[in-house]
Amino acid sequence: MKTVIINNSRQWFYNFYEWLIYLFGHAIILITVAVLFDSFYIDNAYFGLYGLIAAVIISILNVTIKPLLIILTLPITTLTLGLFYPFINVLILKITAFILGDYFIIEGVWVAFFIAVIISLMNILMDNLIIKPILGKGVTV
Repeated sequence: MKTVIINNSRQWFYNFYEWLIYLFGHAIILITVAVLFDSFYIDNAYFGLYGLIAAVIISILNVTIKPLLIILTLPITTLTLGLFYPFINVLILKITAFILGDYFIIEGVWVAFFIAVIISLMNILMDNLIIKPILGKGVTV
């Protein structure tokens, strides 16, 4: 097994580098899903800048608001055996659409539900097949 020791002064840079890789990956996924669905639109002006901005907003919302939403909806999520959890992601996408206005549009709740599920699946695939090998995580020798 390969062990990597990182100096504390370089830890901040490594964490920032890892965050940037995830951010660009999530932006690519958002833009890809926007191309696949007619009811989901991200303005691709300036080489996908709004996809990157949407990824930053979603990242901030996932760190700040999502844990609170998970705690508040825990009873209904438990009653539905976890089937309500994607609706939390729908709410995060709708808040992002509200913040970005005409540059990020999702038409309808059910479309947002399917888009949230597809984005989640693509994030899992991207994380396991692309990002972890790039960062050297999860690779044992």
